[in-house]
Amino acid sequence: MTSPHVASPDDIRSGQVTDVYFLRGQEVLRAEDENPLVVAEIRASSLPANWGWAVFAGLEEALWLLEGRGSESGRGIEIQAVNEGTVFYAEEPVMTLVGPYLDFGILETALLGLLCQATGIATAAARCKLAAGARPLYSFGARRMHPAIAPMIERAAYVGGCDGVAGVKAAELIGVAPVGTMAHALILILGEERAWKAFDRVVDPRLPRVALVDTFQDEKFGAVAAAMALGKRLAAVRLDTPASRRGDFGAILREVRWELDERGFQHVRIFASGGINERSILELNRYVDAYGVGTSISNGPVVDFALDIVEVDGRPRAKRGKLSGRKHLWECPDCGDRGIAPWSARLGHCPRCGHRVRELLETWISKGKRRRGPPSPHDIRERTLEQIAAAADPFGRSA
Repeated sequence: MTSPHVASPDDIRSGQVTDVYFLRGQEVLRAEDENPLVVAEIRASSLPANWGWAVFAGLEEALWLLEGRGSESGRGIEIQAVNEGTVFYAEEPVMTLVGPYLDFGILETALLGLLCQATGIATAAARCKLAAGARPLYSFGARRMHPAIAPMIERAAYVGGCDGVAGVKAAELIGVAPVGTMAHALILILGEERAWKAFDRVVDPRLPRVALVDTFQDEKFGAVAAAMALGKRLAAVRLDTPASRRGDFGAILREVRWELDERGFQHVRIFASGGINERSILELNRYVDAYGVGTSISNGPVVDFALDIVEVDGRPRAKRGKLSGRKHLWECPDCGDRGIAPWSARLGHCPRCGHRVRELLETWISKGKRRRGPPSPHDIRERTLEQIAAAADPFGRSA
């Protein structure tokens, strides 16, 4: 039987997923007896989809990949990076690698893959969370991607701001309970009312009763029927209306809210899922109390990070279009101004407000060894929420 077409952790750490030209370059450097000390930085020259900022994610896996590297030279490498969950901008270095080139060069392909996709997913989640405001936002997108990477997808969505995830293994990784309602399959097999009542009778009573109401009938009649069947025990109705039946979804939601309220079911909330994205969230917030978002988060645009050598044996050196030399990434904790500066420069005071600035690149690996443990996904998420709240609103809304 054929196994899933995925690389094992050993394949990844040993460089088996690398682009072949790195193997050929390694062969040449060894033949020439060259293994210079280099400084390389990871940065994105631009951000996708007209994003003004992005949320850095994937650091934990990147450190797993790089920890212990140094067998070629016996010296080990140094890794500095911004914290996961940090908002960053185009042209800013988010990670710096220092060490003999052969100690890590073969891992460039894998390293960028870990950071590019996770950062894109986290940023898409952050934007949806900002659009939803205080309304709960759940990641329902693992089914749109290869199951082998589902935990990574859901973790990135969570640290980007989602309030919960549906995938069981991902929730275990994060340390939260998985969230979800009921599947159309249950309704199709049992019928609506029987499925609603059976779910209420069988499933853990601590879980909220959320009835899927649009499998067979009009949404507003389905919502009223579910409310009549479960009464006060019904927490919410979920609308997962397909595009072919959706029409003006906002108008449908307005009808559902009206009919529930008119019959005394003001306590029943509305949960929307299916084809939801940041723009539709902004349009539907008037009627929706919670969202399940799938593809628009799990398929978030990849952030095109590049890894570039900027220094060789202590001499600034970079290809055209790049700024040579190791750099500081600084931020003013008072006014929020930020920028880059040569590594040789001594960080001082903010040019805008005069406050003392701080370095954003922190040391995670030194001489090949981890110097600090990773923060929990919950702590990373809190950092993200704090940072995106202070960043420019991506939808142009006034404060």
